[in-house]
Amino acid sequence: MLRVTSPAFEDNERIPERYTRDGGNVSPPLKWRDAPQTTRSFALIVEDSDASGGTFRHWVAYNVPATYTGMPEGAGTAQAAAIDIAANDFGNRCYDGPAPPHGHGLHHYHFRLLALDVPRLDIRPGSASVMDVIAAARPHTLASGEIVGLYGRP
Repeated sequence: MLRVTSPAFEDNERIPERYTRDGGNVSPPLKWRDAPQTTRSFALIVEDSDASGGTFRHWVAYNVPATYTGMPEGAGTAQAAAIDIAANDFGNRCYDGPAPPHGHGLHHYHFRLLALDVPRLDIRPGSASVMDVIAAARPHTLASGEIVGLYGRP
């Protein structure tokens, strides 16, 4: 089973403000282990399952090398060279952290990692949407794992 953790927060615990749009808006550090031996790349999808308009995606990174066992803080910037980043639901090609409406309660942010059986998804960098990556990854997914962070605004 693919296990995903973060040194910044525990599973089902509050995401520090630094990793939200209220703070530094930088992607949190992530670590993973127990990927299948046949993994050839990874994709990472960060989504808010409690958004009022349906699931809202904050970051989609793909073509992450199979040799990676995590991502450092800030890997979700547009300058991250070793990974491809699709446009999130804000329309940006970077990590955009949690920003739920004020008074909407705690939202659950799923940092879902997919282990894939291909070295690269057949998507042209710079033009991919979140849904393009999800559709391309689906038939190549060997395993998945996630960590869930919580965030809300008073």
